[in-house]
Amino acid sequence: MNKKEHLDYLESYLTPHRKLLFDKISANRTRHFTIVAEDTYQEHNASALIRNCDCFGIQDLHIIEEYNRYHLAKGMTQGTEKWVDLHYYSKYSNNTQNCIDTLKSHGYSIIATTPHACDSRLENFDIKQKSAFFFGKERKGLSQEILDQADAHICIPMFGFAESFNISISVALVLQNVLSRLRESIGVNWHLSLEEVIDLKIKWCIQSIPHGKEIYEKYLSDRGF
Repeated sequence: MNKKEHLDYLESYLTPHRKLLFDKISANRTRHFTIVAEDTYQEHNASALIRNCDCFGIQDLHIIEEYNRYHLAKGMTQGTEKWVDLHYYSKYSNNTQNCIDTLKSHGYSIIATTPHACDSRLENFDIKQKSAFFFGKERKGLSQEILDQADAHICIPMFGFAESFNISISVALVLQNVLSRLRESIGVNWHLSLEEVIDLKIKWCIQSIPHGKEIYEKYLSDRGF
């Protein structure tokens, strides 16, 4: 299956501006870092996390639903859930452990963000390592299960009475720091592969074209796929 031909067909439905926009955005997407939200339950936070990932170029958001469901606030995501890949962990006997095991199998270091038991300040974090940043539920923070299995614990410097930032603010601060340094680094291959870019653009085309799913399914059927 030559997916580039599939992409060329779907892109024929796009305006030149839309096609150039997909080129520009996909060139800045990364899976070198990913974000994990454990039991986030406030809708505005759930929505803001997706927007943060999209704005900073993070392609994957991993969502652990051990006790709470991840609900979005209407209108807050501004449609960004169409452009970010959401991975849910909600059907296992231990969703947290399944998420940890899955990410480790894909080469990610497990990084716990916490104001306590801090190994390293954010500005000293080694951006060369492929990392999954875990953020805990509102008020209680990360579960002990994640804290115990983390490869490292990082903290954001704070100088006030509050013990922590709001989760969406914490995600934005972490991503701003590590991605700014990553994009300026030399020798770290943080871009998506060509195959990943093609797959991503196919998905975005289907999301953008009216009746895109049906159009693509007919294209595949006509060619015997």
